[in-house]
Amino acid sequence: MKSLITSCLFVLMLMGVALPADAAVRVFACEPEWGALLSELGGSDVDVYTATSALQDPHHIQARPSLIARMRRADLVVATGAQLEIGWLPVLLRQSANPALQPGQPGYFEAAAYVRMLEVPTSVDRIQGDVHPGGNPHIQTDPRNILLVAAALSQRLQQLDAAHAADYQQRYADFAGRWQTALTRWQTMAAPLNGVKIIVYHKGWAYMLKWLGMVEVSTIEPVPGVPPGAAHLAALLARQRSDPATMVIYAAYQDAQASEWLGKRAGIPVVKLPFSVGGTEQAKDLFTLYDDTLHRLLQAAVR
Repeated sequence: MKSLITSCLFVLMLMGVALPADAAVRVFACEPEWGALLSELGGSDVDVYTATSALQDPHHIQARPSLIARMRRADLVVATGAQLEIGWLPVLLRQSANPALQPGQPGYFEAAAYVRMLEVPTSVDRIQGDVHPGGNPHIQTDPRNILLVAAALSQRLQQLDAAHAADYQQRYADFAGRWQTALTRWQTMAAPLNGVKIIVYHKGWAYMLKWLGMVEVSTIEPVPGVPPGAAHLAALLARQRSDPATMVIYAAYQDAQASEWLGKRAGIPVVKLPFSVGGTEQAKDLFTLYDDTLHRLLQAAVR
């Protein structure tokens, strides 16, 4: 029997299958940025599963059985909120039948609840496209929001796992110190971007624009979530003559075709931004996410 177990373990190692970690808190992170933040704050006291990648549209995820199984075993779910995951997270929560993770319980955490929301509509109608009643949910595009979420998330981890509260406090203090240093560096780096006009594919950059002082001239999507037609692209190209943008930006998970078409004809750079951790090879963690974002924007702005 002992030799059989040894053989099985050897086979698993060869297959690259990791054995479950002995962690105090099992966390279901809806997006990569929260998975990365949890790793910073939780260290070895958390076992983090990230449900999506930066190459997936977080609005449209299939509620697969594998995700339901993961959520069923979780102690904490960390979502962006503001209805970003409205098409799939409620299904997972319902199907998992995990009472600890339901909204209102300590095991349910929404990051958007801890930041000041932008682009909150006064009314919502289907004709407006994918508009979120609670405001623009893409809060991770401003690194200042990360620190606000980190403070609240650290408190929640301490609440759920009081035995390791001191460890969570120490990790948060360490992270906050390193993050404040990075914020100062990023702010200095980003100075040339203030006032730069850009065209965006999707209205997902409100927080980044406010942080950097950049100006959104127009969007390639005529309304959020609706691909552009030829007439709309032609109108955007014509607008370049009267109100020119310096660059076109799009997120790593979005189709580049329309952005490339417009950028080529307008004669301006087209910039793919990581949007979340893992969106580019360089954006490997939270710190390099913003390093790479600024590098790409600055490279395009000075051409």
